[in-house]
Amino acid sequence: MSRVVSDRIRALDGYAPGERPSADARVIKLNTNENPYPASPKVVRAVEESLARLHLYPEPMSDGLRRAAASLYGVEPENILVGNGSDELLGLSFKACAPDGGRVAFPVPTYSLYRTLAELAGCEVVTATSLEGRVPPEVVAADADILFLCTPNSPLGYEIPVPELEDVAQRASGLVVIDEAYVDFGGTTALRLIDRFDNVLVLRTLSKSFSLAGARVGLAFGRVDLIRELAKVKDSYNVSRLAQAAGQAALEDPDWMESNASRVVVTRKRVAVALGAMGFAARPSAGNFLWVDCGAFGGRATYEGLRDRGILVRFFDAPALTSGVRVSIGTDADMDRFLTAITDVAKTH
Repeated sequence: MSRVVSDRIRALDGYAPGERPSADARVIKLNTNENPYPASPKVVRAVEESLARLHLYPEPMSDGLRRAAASLYGVEPENILVGNGSDELLGLSFKACAPDGGRVAFPVPTYSLYRTLAELAGCEVVTATSLEGRVPPEVVAADADILFLCTPNSPLGYEIPVPELEDVAQRASGLVVIDEAYVDFGGTTALRLIDRFDNVLVLRTLSKSFSLAGARVGLAFGRVDLIRELAKVKDSYNVSRLAQAAGQAALEDPDWMESNASRVVVTRKRVAVALGAMGFAARPSAGNFLWVDCGAFGGRATYEGLRDRGILVRFFDAPALTSGVRVSIGTDADMDRFLTAITDVAKTH
């Protein structure tokens, strides 16, 4: 095997997604920021109707989905590239914009896939710690080929104000990727920046607010020439026929998404208040999750205690994160069980 796989790949840890229980496990899964509510019924009908055409390749550029997204977000279809989740679009940015031995930069803590993709591409990584809505000057001054900014930030939940993003775009020497995976849960979009800057790429995913995590549909917004170049490095048929049908139907029913997102926000606020009353510090969040500082209990002990009680949350064994856990917002019933369980965990310490 050592002669087949490169030393660089063998040295990588790889991206570690949240734990997935077995299908028959009786647990509440609050560790991967999935939407607890189902996708629009229109999505189900669209997928069912597309089954009869599975013998045909899908549209290479997901044209119907692009038109639906363009109509919803007030841009042209040519400003949009559709991906197999926004993760694929992140990967395409490396292929197109980060030459071998290039440099990428981002504030930490953040989405850990950025580092994994950088290591896969053989890029130098420049980071600086930020626990609030500002971009560290070291990141902006890194002369990076790609600068990644996740807003709302995961796992901490803070937003980077749009004027700050605008300032970064003016000063950055390379591509600025603004990852808005969670923006529909209370964030402010920076989508208007693509009209002003040719180095800005705004990413969205339908996995979270549109309840399509199982379909894998992502959207990249940028200047027409930038989108055209990114399209050169994607797979020929990168988004399946079923995913295109699901994504288009979801985008054509934004009221369903907004209703579910509002429910999540109401529950998030209620749970944050309840945690505060228990002595836990839940950071303000614009995502469908809360970062909960567990104080003297520590993040790992809290994670393990909740897991023993049938509740899965996310623990990150990384600097600045070991004191807490990230908790996805589930249904009200799910969160009531979570609150009962974390109360019980606290009593055992």
